[in-house]
Amino acid sequence: MEGGGGAYGAAKAGGAFDLVRFMQQPQVLARIVSAVFALIVFACLVGDGYMSQPEDPQLFCIFNHNEDACRYGIGIGILAFLACIFFFMVDVYFPQISNTTDRKYLVLADLGFSGLWTFLWFIGFCFLTNQWSWTRAEDVYIGADSARAAITFSFFSIFSWGLLLTFAYKRYKMGVEDFAQSYADPSPGVSAPYSSYPNISHESYQQPPFTQTAEAPEGYQPPPVY
Repeated sequence: MEGGGGAYGAAKAGGAFDLVRFMQQPQVLARIVSAVFALIVFACLVGDGYMSQPEDPQLFCIFNHNEDACRYGIGIGILAFLACIFFFMVDVYFPQISNTTDRKYLVLADLGFSGLWTFLWFIGFCFLTNQWSWTRAEDVYIGADSARAAITFSFFSIFSWGLLLTFAYKRYKMGVEDFAQSYADPSPGVSAPYSSYPNISHESYQQPPFTQTAEAPEGYQPPPVY
């Protein structure tokens, strides 16, 4: 369906871009916060997540020597940061998209990705917390604060991405309701019977003039005899 004026929680296509109003939108603020949290998580793990022993120069993950813990935190952090940039650009150009179908697919992508990453951040928080609890204090010379920061902002990311999930669901629900109202069938009513042609009454019919009623012959009459 073309047009899409105001569909899925955005202004009509073709309107002027207002930066102040755009930055005040809740989903934009939540997306910026989520990007900052993701940046902190993978920066802490990349910068101080690996260390080595004096007698062994080989690097190992400070989370209980579990390489998967560091890789998981770095992976979801980088992907979350890139996704925030992508959907931030989508939010910028979203009001300029006139096709309602394209808007629907973008909102569904935002909804699905936000839901998935809310779950992955929850798994990451539990995973990092568990591995940190098993980490020996003598194995951590530096980077303890960075490890705690990664765990903390993984926990915060659960709620920031949960907010993004909520906002995306509201936008999708608004679009579905607008679509339903645009294509709602009229309520069926009792059809009125056909009325007769105006100004014509069956009772006021009159016999046309100059007409005579034919009389039936009473019997056979022979022709005259001359």
